[in-house]
Amino acid sequence: MATPEQLYRTIRFIRRFEERSIELTQQGEIASGIHPCIGQEAVATGVCAALAAEDILLSTHRGHGHFLAKGCDPGVVLAEMLGRANGMDRGRGGSFHPSDFSRNIYNATGTVGHSAAIAAGVAWSVARSGSGQVVLCFFGDGAVSQGALLEGFNLASLWQLPVVYVCENNQYATTLPARDAIAGSITGRGEAFGIPSEQVDGQDVQTVLAATTRAVARARTGGGPSLLQMDTYRYFGHHTFEFKVRLNYRPDGELERWQQRDPLTIAADRVPERERAAIDAEVEQELERAVEFALAGDKLDPADAQAYTFTSGPVPRAGVSA
Repeated sequence: MATPEQLYRTIRFIRRFEERSIELTQQGEIASGIHPCIGQEAVATGVCAALAAEDILLSTHRGHGHFLAKGCDPGVVLAEMLGRANGMDRGRGGSFHPSDFSRNIYNATGTVGHSAAIAAGVAWSVARSGSGQVVLCFFGDGAVSQGALLEGFNLASLWQLPVVYVCENNQYATTLPARDAIAGSITGRGEAFGIPSEQVDGQDVQTVLAATTRAVARARTGGGPSLLQMDTYRYFGHHTFEFKVRLNYRPDGELERWQQRDPLTIAADRVPERERAAIDAEVEQELERAVEFALAGDKLDPADAQAYTFTSGPVPRAGVSA
C-alpha cells in the first residue's frame, strides 16, 4: 500500500507537471494545447496506486496524470506532448492520443466513451489467457450516455470480465454541466447492467485508493467488473484554448468551493512539513530534468508524416499512383 508521502509526491508532481505544461503551451512549444487535469490529481494517483505493474490502463484525452501515476518517464511524456521524436510514440500521439506499452498503457483516446468497449475486448483477452491482469478504463462524465460505453458495460457484465471502469466526474463535459446532461445517475448506468457501482470522493486520494483497491481485488479474483464514479473538479478550462476565448459557464463561487477541498492540500496535510518540503524540492528537480529532455528532442520532419502508419509502408489502391 502506498504511503502518504508517496501519494503526496505523485499528486504534487502531476500538479506541477500540468502547470509547467500550460506554460509551455502559452510559449508555443505545445502546438496542440492541452486538456489540463489540475484539481483531479487524486483520482489518477489513488487509482494507479491500486494497480499492479502488469495491469492494463486505458486513458483519455485528459490523461497526463494517468500516465505519470502509472510510472511513465515524465520527460518522455512531455516530449510526446511537444511532438518531439524522443517522445513515447515518437511524437505521433501528442497530448491527446499517446500510449506507453512499456507501462501497459494501451491508449488514450479523444473519442469520448469508446475506450469502454475497447476495455471490454482487452479484458476478454486477458481473461482467456489466464494472465491474472486487470484492465482499468478511465472516462469522463461526458461519456456516460454514449452507446459504445453502454455496450462495453453490457459485455463486461455478461462475461464477468476483469475490468474496472472509472468515471472522472469533473462536473462538465466541455462546458455542459453534468447535472443538465445526465438522466438518472452515473452509478445507475452500471447498476442497470448488474455492475457493482460506487460513488467516491475523488478529492481524497486515500478514499480513491481504498475504493479502487476493492474493485481491483474483485476483478482479479473473478468477481467481474466494477464502476467507480469519482467526483472531482477541474480548476481550469476544458482545454487551454479557454485562456483565449474566456468562456463563462461556471456559477459564481463554484471554483472557490471546490478549491477548499484541493486534493493537493488534503494529501499535504498528512505529511510532516519537513518531509513535504524535501519532496517539493525533489519534484522541482525532476521536472526540470523532464523539461530539458523534452526540449532537446528533435522536431518532426513533415516528410515523415506517414512513418509508422503502415506495417509495410503505404499501399496505394489499385489504379492510384504512389
